[in-house]
Parts: sequence; structure tokens; C-alpha cells
Amino acid sequence: MIIPAEGIVDFLNLKYDQYNRLDFIETDPISVPHQFSQKEDIEIAGFLAATIAWGQRKTIINNSNKLVQWMDYSPHNFVMNASKKEIEKFKDFKHRTFNGTDCIYFLRSLKNIYKNHDGLEGVFNTGFQKGGSKEAITFFREIFFEIDHPSRTLKHISNPEDNSAAKRINMYLRWMIRKDKRGVDFGLWKTSPSLLCCPLDVHSGNVARKLGILKRTQNDWKAVKELTDILLEFDPKDPVKYDFALFGLGAFEKF
Repeated sequence: MIIPAEGIVDFLNLKYDQYNRLDFIETDPISVPHQFSQKEDIEIAGFLAATIAWGQRKTIINNSNKLVQWMDYSPHNFVMNASKKEIEKFKDFKHRTFNGTDCIYFLRSLKNIYKNHDGLEGVFNTGFQKGGSKEAITFFREIFFEIDHPSRTLKHISNPEDNSAAKRINMYLRWMIRKDKRGVDFGLWKTSPSLLCCPLDVHSGNVARKLGILKRTQNDWKAVKELTDILLEFDPKDPVKYDFALFGLGAFEKF
């Protein structure tokens, strides 16, 4: 399919409208935090689901649901109050290269964040005050690993300072910050959606290149910035709404 340059925005708006619907939730990892109503439960369940969101979508959702099940469907209460014995059962968790050692550290770090840094929103908000998404993610990573941590776990929080696309964290930030009347993204946090960067993976990257709105061949932070700058021209207030279109075209339509 060849889209004339002047028709790309209309085409993406059409696909955004098609995919930003409640029936999108069922087949997406965002279905995991949608099981909860308390803000902190949504934040934690969403963060864990986003962290392991690579591989087969069905496996991602199943393993994410396993995590919240092991937390007795009370993620925030579990993070803050679980005994050492209760946490130890997570040593048996595994999703691809994310194993029990990583999982237990994540629980420990989340407790530190909610106890000492005003929660996930507090940390990211402080980071956004330093600039945009790159600064927010970089600052979050510093706080996340401020307590004693296994070196192997560092790889599970992407670092845009190393030119990582940080796809899963950008996706998580979209979930928490974007707010519309569709009911897919949560819009829990006060940060402006205009500061978000587009989650970039093989699907959205390939579609963006075919449409001519991304020239860079690597899926790295430079590509994230290049793509987001274009999307900001399409919608200065809500550039990452087009993630629905780009991902949907790639994942569901093999565009």
C-alpha cells in the first residue's frame, strides 16, 4: 500500500480510531493492570507487565497474570507488606531472560520507591521536571537501582543514555499518562502527554519506515526521537496516540 504524503496523517488517524478501543485490551498486556481499580495496584501491575512485554503476547499476559496472582491480587499491599518467605516464592518465576533473581529485586526496589520516593508517579514526575521522556527514564533508572542490586538485573531497565529505544518503559508511560475517553490508557498521572515518546518496536518501526515518517534504520533512541518529532507535528498535544495505529498496522495487518 502506498500512502501519499498528504494522506499519512488522515490514514494514521483512521487506524488510531480503529485500534484505540476497549476490545484492544483483551489481547494486550495492558489487560493485566486493567484488572485493578486502585491507583497503586494499576501502577505496579502495569509496570511488571510492561517489564516482561517481549515475546509472544499470550505468554506475556499469562506470566504477568501469574505475578499478580502470586501477589494475591493486591500488588501494592504485597510490595509493602510481604514477608521474606512470601517474596521467596518468586525465585521460581521466569519469563525469557527475566528470572526469579530479577523479580525479587524488582519487588524490593518497588517497596523502596513507594516507601521513600512517593511511588512510581513521584519518581517519573521528578524525572520529567528535568526535561522529557529521556530524562524521566534515566532518572527513574537511577532511583530504581539505588539500593543494592544484582548486576544481571540492570539489563531489564533500559537506558536511553546508552541509545536504547526503551520501548517497554515508553509503553508503560503511555499507559499511565495518556487520557482519553476510549478507556484503554489509564491517564492516572498528571504529566502532559505531549512529553511522551512513541514506543518503538519491530512493528511500529517497520510501519513508520514504510510510511516514510522514519528514516533511521535502527530501533534505538535516536529513532524514537526522530519518529516522535514527526508525530508531534501530527498532534502536538498527544503524539503517542499514533502508537495504536503503527503497532496495529504492523502486528495485526502485517502492513
